[in-house]
Amino acid sequence: MSQPTGVIHDIGYRHYDGPRLGRGAGAVALFVYSLRGTFGLGRTFKSKIMPFLLFGAMMLPAVVSIAIMALLKQAPMSYTDYAVFMQPVIAIFLAAQSPVLVAPDLRHRVIPLYLSRPVTIVDYIGAKFAAMIAALLILMVVPLTVQFVGELLIDLPMPLHTHEYLAALGGSLLNAVLLASIGLALASFTPRRGLGVASVIAFYMFTLAASAVLTGVLESEGHRDASSWSILLNPFFLVNAVQTNLFGTQPVEGLPFPSEAGPALILLAVVALALAGLYARYRKALAA
Repeated sequence: MSQPTGVIHDIGYRHYDGPRLGRGAGAVALFVYSLRGTFGLGRTFKSKIMPFLLFGAMMLPAVVSIAIMALLKQAPMSYTDYAVFMQPVIAIFLAAQSPVLVAPDLRHRVIPLYLSRPVTIVDYIGAKFAAMIAALLILMVVPLTVQFVGELLIDLPMPLHTHEYLAALGGSLLNAVLLASIGLALASFTPRRGLGVASVIAFYMFTLAASAVLTGVLESEGHRDASSWSILLNPFFLVNAVQTNLFGTQPVEGLPFPSEAGPALILLAVVALALAGLYARYRKALAA
């Protein structure tokens, strides 16, 4: 009698006969999935609480500004300074949602599964990066646009702040690119979501404190030129300086930002360094 060699069980897997959409479609699908994840869409109700609470907090000044315009006929809140004034809310959103995009795949070690298809590591990182940028843009641009629409509908005894609104949109894009690169890079160095949140918050608190203390010390010693550079340690002030130089708007609170191309070069260098660190982290994860 022959010995049994094994049994094949039908467990329900079916062959896929549909169209092969390729690398681009895979990257787009990953982008959409990641963007939905930043706002908890398609997940439990608990996952939606934090992002939507923070979005509501970002909307509150715009709603109050519209009410003031309607009742007191006063100018709206500064468009170009909106992100600086609301930086704690934006920083908390970045800290809470950056690990959502990177930690689960690193913790469960599923990166090779993504890359077993036409999607490459550059596509994967690009999709995550673009999703975080889009989420931050939604967080920042929607309140600005609501406030501008309110200004359009209310008859104010002053010209429309169209230039400031458009400059603020450009600043929002710069903020989104810079913050997304930093947030994802920091969050990717640990597969634990809680540690990722802590690392992004710690970075923000450190740059906020270092910028304020160092600028105060340098100004008290009479080194005003040096203090104008030290304040750029805060990412939000760095973007505000670039925005001021690019679009000719007023700096936040009249701060003496450098007028050269230096702030823009610093911003580009930080983004490049953060993305290089993110790429290196995923290369290490693949090799592990």
